[in-house]
Amino acid sequence: MIRILIFILIVLGLGLGFAWLADRPGELSVVWQGQLIEMSLMRAASLLISLIAAVLIVVWLVRTIWLSPHTVTRYFRARKRDRGYQALSTGLIAAGAGDANLARKMTARTRGLISADQEPLIHLLEAQTALIEGKYDDARRKFELMADDPETRELGLRGLYLEAKRLGAHEAARQYAERAAEKAPHLPWAALATLDSQSQAGQWDDALRLLDQSRIAHVVDRKEADRKKAVLLTARAMTKLEGDVKGARDDALAALKLDEHLVPAALTAAKALFREDNLRKGTSILEKNWKHEPHPDVARLYVRARGGDTAVDRLKRARKLEALKPNNAVAMAAVAEAALEARELLLARTKAEAAARLDPTESIFLLLADIEEADTGDEGRIRHWMAQALKSPRDPAWTADGVTSPTWLPVSPVSGRLDAFEWKAPPHTLSATVDHDQSNADEAIRSLPAVVEAHVHQPAPAARRSETPVILEAEREEPRPAPQPIKVAERKAPEPVADKPPVKAEKEEGANGEHRPDPFFGRPPDDPGVRDPAAGEKAPEKTTFRLF
Repeated sequence: MIRILIFILIVLGLGLGFAWLADRPGELSVVWQGQLIEMSLMRAASLLISLIAAVLIVVWLVRTIWLSPHTVTRYFRARKRDRGYQALSTGLIAAGAGDANLARKMTARTRGLISADQEPLIHLLEAQTALIEGKYDDARRKFELMADDPETRELGLRGLYLEAKRLGAHEAARQYAERAAEKAPHLPWAALATLDSQSQAGQWDDALRLLDQSRIAHVVDRKEADRKKAVLLTARAMTKLEGDVKGARDDALAALKLDEHLVPAALTAAKALFREDNLRKGTSILEKNWKHEPHPDVARLYVRARGGDTAVDRLKRARKLEALKPNNAVAMAAVAEAALEARELLLARTKAEAAARLDPTESIFLLLADIEEADTGDEGRIRHWMAQALKSPRDPAWTADGVTSPTWLPVSPVSGRLDAFEWKAPPHTLSATVDHDQSNADEAIRSLPAVVEAHVHQPAPAARRSETPVILEAEREEPRPAPQPIKVAERKAPEPVADKPPVKAEKEEGANGEHRPDPFFGRPPDDPGVRDPAAGEKAPEKTTFRLF
């Protein structure tokens, strides 16, 4: 564009010059070697310009002829280079697509067309080709050569780091990442990999220092950096909790300033404050975290904040938590557990059933089984709640990379990634493998007697059934009687009073005079249990069956 503009300006200047000469005619006389030469001024200007143009054309022709060998050589060299870059591009695409044959062919062609000293990408193509062909030793040698070259150092260290991670050599991977982070602190993968390795090794101070440097270099954004720093401070506080309570408190409070909803930080800060006899501030932190999202660990620590409290005091604290977050299954479950410890069985049953309606999980039905055992000891009802627990989804837990942990951990034990644990339901649940039909659930429970005995401290049902065996006899003359169905044991209704209507048999009066709600959501239990003849119930009659 600039050349065209210059050409237009030159043509415009020549036209203006000739117009100016045409408006001012004149004669030009020249005496050269005794001869007089006369011509108009316009002709003289035209001859001068033509002479200059002819000289320029001659110079161009001479220069072109003189430089023609170099021009031809440069042309073929550029063509060869273009073919080499085309082969390099095709080879990289083939290596990325996993086409080993084409990648190897393009590697050989690129080597013949381009020198590796001129184009470092040839080493990358050779390394990628070796990787997809399974020649990992050759690939590592190529990456080592690239790591020694200042121009391709970061690329070589990246390849060596990935190879070390693939082989499970975490120490070597950590060294490569630290080396890359030292040479190029702006690389996000190097900074984050070093951060994860230092966190996995428990080097919290070094990890915090590296995180601050990465934040200054804008490798990690502000929100992510605050979250990771809160996790690191929480991890350091947990390690200091036994020996340095004050340091643990300061780190946990600093973590809460960065992320006020981090449950482990709130728990650690509250534990440190409780050990310093600062009950008010510790409970305030737990209440603030509870209002955002109720967590069972927060409820457990809040209820047992003071070691000398009685079961009734713990029940009052659980009720206070429920008032802060009403109509919540976790809060109701906490009240039910505290009520069970305080022997307020009616309250425990009411809250547990309400929690089961809101969020039917495994733990709430196991809690109902414990309440049933403490209240009535009815094996059939206990087995009913156990069956419901078996069919219900599992409770949320600290989960990372497909594994669960009973407590929060700052680093995943599988991948070593920082801040990997999340409070969510485990990926594999029993409800996905167990049929929701009641008969199948009962059969699954019968196949797990150890689980039943762990929650029901009574003999196994098979042993109880041996008291009334079924007799099989071969009788040819007597007809075979039809088996009588076993009836579900019903509770006896109290005697009606003269001035009051009779009370229904399904409802009993509790120990405190209040009516007990139906524990099976308006329907009889699926498993009535085993009746005890000593309790006054009529034993089933012996039934004989005809074999022949």
